[in-house]
Amino acid sequence: MQYLLNENNAKIVQEIVTAIHENANLLSQIDGETGDGDHGVNMNKGFLMAGERISDEDSFSEALKTLGRTLVMDIGGSMGPIYGTFFSKLSKTFKGEGRITSDLFEKAVLNAKEGLMDLAGAQPGDKTLVDTVVPAYEAFKAANAEGKEFSECLNALKDGAKKGKESTKDMVAKIGRAARLGERSKGHLDAGATSCCIILCTMADGIIANLQSE
Repeated sequence: MQYLLNENNAKIVQEIVTAIHENANLLSQIDGETGDGDHGVNMNKGFLMAGERISDEDSFSEALKTLGRTLVMDIGGSMGPIYGTFFSKLSKTFKGEGRITSDLFEKAVLNAKEGLMDLAGAQPGDKTLVDTVVPAYEAFKAANAEGKEFSECLNALKDGAKKGKESTKDMVAKIGRAARLGERSKGHLDAGATSCCIILCTMADGIIANLQSE
Protein backbone atom coordinates (compact mmCIF):
# COMPACT_ATOMS: atom_id res chain seq x y z
CA MET A 1 0.00 0.00 0.00
CA GLN A 2 1.27 3.44 -0.90
CA TYR A 3 1.23 6.32 1.56
CA LEU A 4 2.67 9.78 2.17
CA LEU A 5 4.41 10.60 5.43
CA ASN A 6 2.86 13.69 6.95
CA GLU A 7 6.07 14.75 8.67
CA ASN A 8 8.73 16.75 6.84
CA ASN A 9 6.73 17.13 3.64
CA ALA A 10 6.16 20.87 3.71
CA LYS A 11 8.10 20.95 0.43
CA ILE A 12 4.97 19.80 -1.41
CA VAL A 13 3.17 22.97 -0.31
CA GLN A 14 6.20 25.06 -1.26
CA GLU A 15 5.98 23.51 -4.74
CA ILE A 16 2.37 24.76 -4.93
CA VAL A 17 3.57 28.24 -3.95
CA THR A 18 6.18 28.12 -6.71
CA ALA A 19 3.65 26.93 -9.29
CA ILE A 20 1.29 29.82 -8.54
CA HIS A 21 4.20 32.28 -8.70
CA GLU A 22 5.33 30.94 -12.07
CA ASN A 23 1.79 31.13 -13.48
CA ALA A 24 0.77 34.47 -11.97
CA ASN A 25 0.88 36.36 -15.28
CA LEU A 26 -1.11 33.65 -17.04
CA LEU A 27 -3.78 33.70 -14.33
CA SER A 28 -4.12 37.49 -14.52
CA GLN A 29 -4.30 37.32 -18.30
CA ILE A 30 -7.13 34.77 -18.15
CA ASP A 31 -8.90 36.79 -15.47
CA GLY A 32 -8.59 39.93 -17.57
CA GLU A 33 -10.69 38.35 -20.31
CA THR A 34 -13.81 38.27 -18.13
CA GLY A 35 -12.88 39.98 -14.85
CA ASP A 36 -10.63 42.67 -13.47
CA GLY A 37 -7.36 40.87 -14.22
CA ASP A 38 -5.95 40.71 -10.70
CA HIS A 39 -6.36 37.00 -9.92
CA GLY A 40 -2.72 36.17 -10.55
CA VAL A 41 -1.49 39.23 -8.66
CA ASN A 42 -3.55 38.49 -5.55
CA MET A 43 -2.82 34.77 -5.60
CA ASN A 44 0.91 35.36 -6.06
CA LYS A 45 1.00 37.84 -3.19
CA GLY A 46 -0.78 35.52 -0.77
CA PHE A 47 1.05 32.33 -1.73
CA LEU A 48 4.50 33.93 -1.60
CA MET A 49 3.67 35.40 1.80
CA ALA A 50 2.67 31.95 3.02
CA GLY A 51 5.81 30.42 1.55
CA GLU A 52 7.94 32.69 3.71
CA ARG A 53 6.10 31.46 6.80
CA ILE A 54 6.42 27.75 6.08
CA SER A 55 9.41 25.96 7.57
CA ASP A 56 11.14 23.06 5.84
CA GLU A 57 10.64 21.06 9.01
CA ASP A 58 6.86 21.53 9.00
CA SER A 59 4.59 18.61 8.31
CA PHE A 60 2.39 18.52 5.21
CA SER A 61 -0.66 19.36 7.33
CA GLU A 62 1.11 22.21 9.16
CA ALA A 63 2.23 23.77 5.90
CA LEU A 64 -1.31 23.53 4.50
CA LYS A 65 -2.60 25.19 7.67
CA THR A 66 -0.15 28.07 7.30
CA LEU A 67 -1.12 28.53 3.66
CA GLY A 68 -4.82 28.48 4.45
CA ARG A 69 -4.51 30.92 7.34
CA THR A 70 -2.37 33.34 5.31
CA LEU A 71 -4.83 33.38 2.42
CA VAL A 72 -7.76 34.09 4.74
CA MET A 73 -5.98 36.83 6.67
CA ASP A 74 -3.75 38.53 4.12
CA ILE A 75 -5.08 38.16 0.58
CA GLY A 76 -7.71 40.47 -0.83
CA GLY A 77 -10.83 39.73 -2.80
CA SER A 78 -13.07 36.70 -2.65
CA MET A 79 -10.43 34.09 -3.48
CA GLY A 80 -8.52 34.46 -0.21
CA PRO A 81 -11.29 33.10 2.02
CA ILE A 82 -12.28 30.52 -0.60
CA TYR A 83 -8.82 29.04 -1.06
CA GLY A 84 -8.05 29.59 2.61
CA THR A 85 -11.01 27.41 3.51
CA PHE A 86 -9.95 24.81 0.93
CA PHE A 87 -6.45 24.41 2.37
CA SER A 88 -7.65 24.60 5.97
CA LYS A 89 -10.08 21.72 5.37
CA LEU A 90 -7.26 19.64 3.89
CA SER A 91 -5.03 20.46 6.85
CA LYS A 92 -7.63 19.55 9.45
CA THR A 93 -8.25 16.17 7.85
CA PHE A 94 -4.54 15.34 7.87
CA LYS A 95 -3.80 16.77 11.33
CA GLY A 96 -2.31 14.23 13.71
CA GLU A 97 -2.00 11.57 11.01
CA GLY A 98 1.38 9.93 10.53
CA ARG A 99 0.55 8.44 7.17
CA ILE A 100 -1.70 9.86 4.48
CA THR A 101 -3.33 7.08 2.48
CA SER A 102 -5.54 7.25 -0.59
CA ASP A 103 -8.62 6.83 1.62
CA LEU A 104 -7.59 9.70 3.87
CA PHE A 105 -6.75 11.89 0.88
CA GLU A 106 -10.16 11.18 -0.65
CA LYS A 107 -11.80 12.23 2.62
CA ALA A 108 -9.69 15.40 2.72
CA VAL A 109 -10.58 16.47 -0.81
CA LEU A 110 -14.25 15.78 -0.10
CA ASN A 111 -14.10 17.98 3.00
CA ALA A 112 -12.29 20.71 1.07
CA LYS A 113 -14.73 20.51 -1.83
CA GLU A 114 -17.77 20.77 0.43
CA GLY A 115 -16.19 23.58 2.44
CA LEU A 116 -15.51 25.79 -0.55
CA MET A 117 -18.89 25.03 -2.15
CA ASP A 118 -20.64 26.08 1.07
CA LEU A 119 -18.59 29.28 1.27
CA ALA A 120 -18.68 30.24 -2.40
CA GLY A 121 -22.26 29.16 -2.95
CA ALA A 122 -21.21 27.69 -6.28
CA GLN A 123 -22.41 24.55 -8.02
CA PRO A 124 -20.93 22.62 -10.94
CA GLY A 125 -21.69 24.49 -14.15
CA ASP A 126 -21.43 27.97 -12.61
CA LYS A 127 -17.98 28.52 -14.21
CA THR A 128 -15.88 28.60 -11.02
CA LEU A 129 -13.11 26.59 -9.39
CA VAL A 130 -15.85 24.14 -8.33
CA ASP A 131 -15.86 22.95 -11.94
CA THR A 132 -12.26 21.84 -11.45
CA VAL A 133 -12.55 20.43 -7.92
CA VAL A 134 -15.66 18.30 -8.43
CA PRO A 135 -14.48 16.28 -11.46
CA ALA A 136 -11.03 15.96 -9.87
CA TYR A 137 -12.56 14.53 -6.70
CA GLU A 138 -14.93 12.25 -8.60
CA ALA A 139 -12.08 10.87 -10.72
CA PHE A 140 -9.95 10.19 -7.63
CA LYS A 141 -12.89 8.57 -5.84
CA ALA A 142 -13.66 6.29 -8.80
CA ALA A 143 -10.04 5.17 -9.14
CA ASN A 144 -9.79 4.55 -5.40
CA ALA A 145 -13.00 2.52 -5.44
CA GLU A 146 -11.47 0.33 -8.13
CA GLY A 147 -8.59 -0.44 -5.79
CA LYS A 148 -5.96 1.42 -7.78
CA GLU A 149 -2.69 2.51 -6.19
CA PHE A 150 -2.53 5.96 -4.56
CA SER A 151 -0.33 7.21 -7.41
CA GLU A 152 -2.85 6.04 -10.01
CA CYS A 153 -5.66 7.75 -8.12
CA LEU A 154 -3.67 10.98 -8.08
CA ASN A 155 -3.09 10.76 -11.83
CA ALA A 156 -6.83 10.30 -12.25
CA LEU A 157 -7.38 13.40 -10.10
CA LYS A 158 -5.06 15.36 -12.39
CA ASP A 159 -6.95 14.22 -15.48
CA GLY A 160 -10.26 15.17 -13.85
CA ALA A 161 -8.94 18.59 -12.86
CA LYS A 162 -7.67 19.33 -16.37
CA LYS A 163 -10.93 18.27 -18.01
CA GLY A 164 -12.88 20.29 -15.48
CA LYS A 165 -10.81 23.40 -16.10
CA GLU A 166 -11.23 23.09 -19.86
CA SER A 167 -14.99 22.61 -19.48
CA THR A 168 -15.34 26.15 -18.11
CA LYS A 169 -14.50 27.55 -21.54
CA ASP A 170 -17.95 26.54 -22.81
CA MET A 171 -19.85 27.74 -19.74
CA VAL A 172 -21.71 30.97 -19.06
CA ALA A 173 -20.58 32.52 -15.77
CA LYS A 174 -23.25 32.66 -13.08
CA ILE A 175 -21.19 33.91 -10.15
CA GLY A 176 -18.66 36.73 -9.71
CA ARG A 177 -17.61 39.57 -11.99
CA ALA A 178 -17.76 37.43 -15.09
CA ALA A 179 -21.48 36.84 -14.52
CA ARG A 180 -22.14 40.43 -15.61
CA LEU A 181 -21.00 39.50 -19.11
CA GLY A 182 -23.66 36.82 -19.53
CA GLU A 183 -23.20 34.96 -22.82
CA ARG A 184 -20.04 36.95 -23.53
CA SER A 185 -18.27 35.03 -20.77
CA LYS A 186 -18.53 31.95 -22.95
CA GLY A 187 -15.38 31.01 -24.85
CA HIS A 188 -13.04 31.94 -21.99
CA LEU A 189 -11.48 29.81 -19.27
CA ASP A 190 -12.33 30.65 -15.69
CA ALA A 191 -9.32 31.98 -13.80
CA GLY A 192 -10.27 30.30 -10.53
CA ALA A 193 -10.77 26.95 -12.26
CA THR A 194 -7.35 27.40 -13.86
CA SER A 195 -5.52 28.22 -10.64
CA CYS A 196 -7.29 25.33 -8.93
CA CYS A 197 -6.11 22.98 -11.66
CA ILE A 198 -2.53 24.19 -11.18
CA ILE A 199 -2.81 23.67 -7.42
CA LEU A 200 -4.32 20.17 -7.60
CA CYS A 201 -1.93 18.94 -10.29
CA THR A 202 1.12 20.32 -8.48
CA MET A 203 -0.03 18.78 -5.20
CA ALA A 204 -0.64 15.43 -6.88
CA ASP A 205 2.80 15.44 -8.53
CA GLY A 206 4.44 16.37 -5.22
CA ILE A 207 2.70 13.56 -3.37
CA ILE A 208 3.51 11.02 -6.09
CA ALA A 209 7.19 11.95 -5.92
CA ASN A 210 7.24 11.34 -2.16
CA LEU A 211 5.08 8.25 -1.83
CA GLN A 212 6.32 5.29 0.15
CA SER A 213 5.01 1.74 0.13
CA GLU A 214 4.91 -1.30 2.33
